[in-house]
Amino acid sequence: MLAPVLLAAAVAVRTPAPSPTPSPTPQRLLGMIRAQFRTHRPPPPFETYTLTRKQLATNGYVDPVNSYTKHIWVRNADRAALTRLVFRDFARGDMTFDRPAFNEDRDPGPPTADVFEPAPLRKTLVSDVPTPEPSGIAPPIIGAVRGIFEFDYKVTAIETIGDELHLTIEPTRDVERNRLREIYCDKTTLELHKLVATDKLFTDSNPSRAQVFPVTFTITMGNVDGHPVVTSLHGIVGGGYHDDGKDVDYIFSDIKFPPSLPGWYFDPRSYAAHLQEAPL
Repeated sequence: MLAPVLLAAAVAVRTPAPSPTPSPTPQRLLGMIRAQFRTHRPPPPFETYTLTRKQLATNGYVDPVNSYTKHIWVRNADRAALTRLVFRDFARGDMTFDRPAFNEDRDPGPPTADVFEPAPLRKTLVSDVPTPEPSGIAPPIIGAVRGIFEFDYKVTAIETIGDELHLTIEPTRDVERNRLREIYCDKTTLELHKLVATDKLFTDSNPSRAQVFPVTFTITMGNVDGHPVVTSLHGIVGGGYHDDGKDVDYIFSDIKFPPSLPGWYFDPRSYAAHLQEAPL
């Protein structure tokens, strides 16, 4: 009788259910979101897009002077770009060299820019050549755990809104450079949907004469061919500012990643020799 009793006892013992995977801490979650974005870096070597800027005047109508559309061709290794203003029908402006950049006093871009990149320590010139972006490197593995660290920001609040996670964050250092304040992402894939960032408007290029007003930018993200891209920016100037440009929008459209572009696109000294080949 002993064997059947032992067998019955063994059957009666249930295998313990596996412990649920613990939720990541807020700080680790932020690190995971940033790491997911980094898996898409660096961006493709070339990209083209249309940038539309619309600014409202104090009368509530579109400001015709500071509202425009451009076609832009970018080489991402050094952010060099050929730009042309777009007018009615097939009319185009002159070929102009630029280096689109966020957090600078020129047109923002390109759409594949690193949205986590801090603002520069000091103003840069279009002639300044940035260091090429390194290839995406996975975080180090410590023991059996992949280390994901976040040092620039701390999470102050998290909420789930439908299929999205909404993180409220604040910088832990370099407040003037680390300008993100809110992150919206897919709660499963952690891909970015929207960001809220701060900026400043200087009313004069001379800091000693300029009034400074706070600006809030809402950055909407999308995806083109598997690459996260900025599709729009909406800026609102606060601090009692009531002049032209209190509300400004940038729309990035027709984003493409051609396999190559002519080298002369990125050498402004050669533009005069290629007037007949100028892209539309």
